[in-house]
Amino acid sequence: MSFRLKLFISFAAIFTVFTLLVMIFQYDREKKFRIGQLENTLDNITEIAHNYMTSNSIVDSGSYIMMDSLMEILPAENIRLTVINPKGIVLYDSEVSAVETMENHLERPEVRQSVSSESGANIRESATTGSSYYYYARFYTDYFVRTATLYDLRVKDFLHVEKLFIIYLILLFLVTSVILHYITRKFYEIITKLKYFIIRLRSGEELDETMEFPKDELGSISNEFTSLYKELNDAQKNLVIEKNKLYSHLSALNEGIAFFSPMKEKVLTNNHFIQNLNLLSEMSTISAEKIFEVPELKPIVQFIDRQLKESAVHSTDDAHPQMEMDLQKGTRYFNVKCVFFQDKSFEIVIIDATKLEKRRLMKQQMTSNIAHELKTPVATVMGYMETLQHNSISPEKQKYFIDKAHAQARRLSDLIEDISTLNRIEEAGDKYELKQVLVKDVVAEVEEQLKLKLDEHHIKVHVDIPGKLKIKGNKSLLFSIFYNLFDNVIKYGGDGAEIYLSNYLKDKKNYYFSFANTGNEIDDKHLTRIFERFYRIDDGRSRKTGGTGLGLAIVKNAIQLHKGEISARNYKDGGLEFLFSLGK
Repeated sequence: MSFRLKLFISFAAIFTVFTLLVMIFQYDREKKFRIGQLENTLDNITEIAHNYMTSNSIVDSGSYIMMDSLMEILPAENIRLTVINPKGIVLYDSEVSAVETMENHLERPEVRQSVSSESGANIRESATTGSSYYYYARFYTDYFVRTATLYDLRVKDFLHVEKLFIIYLILLFLVTSVILHYITRKFYEIITKLKYFIIRLRSGEELDETMEFPKDELGSISNEFTSLYKELNDAQKNLVIEKNKLYSHLSALNEGIAFFSPMKEKVLTNNHFIQNLNLLSEMSTISAEKIFEVPELKPIVQFIDRQLKESAVHSTDDAHPQMEMDLQKGTRYFNVKCVFFQDKSFEIVIIDATKLEKRRLMKQQMTSNIAHELKTPVATVMGYMETLQHNSISPEKQKYFIDKAHAQARRLSDLIEDISTLNRIEEAGDKYELKQVLVKDVVAEVEEQLKLKLDEHHIKVHVDIPGKLKIKGNKSLLFSIFYNLFDNVIKYGGDGAEIYLSNYLKDKKNYYFSFANTGNEIDDKHLTRIFERFYRIDDGRSRKTGGTGLGLAIVKNAIQLHKGEISARNYKDGGLEFLFSLGK
């Protein structure tokens, strides 16, 4: 279907609907007007009859024969008058003398309607006379007065609506259609020229200099297209290249960045901006403009408002006005920066610095803890060495001091090894080789290596793990998990403890393990902190047993590397129970 035909059909449809609506409205209005005139005449007669009956006390006297006198003086012709009591019994009818033979009229449509409405009307054939009437009835508390006119050709012609205005509208529609045909044809010729002109521009063909356009607004626009085409074509190519660069850059950034117009309307944003905004404000939104409603960013918003109120526009040589602030929201840290440009548009950058800040604090705390942990063994070794160096002591004492210094040196070596293991897990966890490992074989190797210590402390081990249970993991890290759990019992569980290791559950993603011992319990307040680096329940006892304070931290980080979680609780039979999962 051509554009011209679509345009013509659209205009024709609109005018057709308009014409039909006018026609329906006018027809309905004319019909209601004529019915209203007829009912108004009948209503006047009904009211005259009611007044006549009231003034002559006809209802009280029952002399309904007096109504014949009224019928003789009524000016209207072919009028039938009926009086009906509230029970539907006909008391008087101008066409029927023996009213006692007439049916009950209470269910006549016009009578029934007059009870609920001010009046009732109906066109039907009379069961008494056999003639068709236009009935009109009103209810006056003690009786109904019904007036009817014979529904003959005279009345039908009176109610018949004149059709002249319909013929007029049809003729007007035909004339308008001819005019629309002419207008759409002229408009289509102009649009067609513009269409082929644009197609040639889009396809990259050379412009047809001989093409002429009408000397009107559309022609002027077409000529402007010709002069601007080459400039726009070159600018568009460059713009596409720069736009792709910008989108790629924004998508690659880890920072959230958004550009706003001087009206604070979003121009461009990346996904990280919305994500960081939701984290910072603790709300769920996809609108970058919500940043102006965040209470924590009030200093930034005030800075933006001050810059937008300034009338001066910054030149390209001026330093861009900017503001930067750091804030903490719960356990997260954010850096927010706003920079204004020459046209008073501006950008806002939200950086989630939580990982960097936590790593800085953790390294700061770890450095302090390492220095604290190293201080005692280093001082002890130096003390023993200085004693040996500056004093003449017996060979037995010399061996005693050397053994003590060696034990402290071994403790330093264990501490350095544990720190190195933690650093490798945290900073290079993705470089560990993962392959299918039989968990029961790893546990057996740990038992074999710690057999002497387990026997020395009379610790019994009960393992309930299927022999074919495999997980995709790193064997050395899995060994560290179970080694540190066993070693923790040896150091702190006490002599005669028992270890229960079982695989109690599995699902589509994980295997779930329980590692429990019946040794010493710990206070509930320590359970949430025992996985922290260098955290000690009893500092003196830990130093005596030679623990570095990093064993359970290694366990937690190694389990997390295997997509699992770990928690601790006091065991039902006394001691401690670790519940942890390992990803399949």
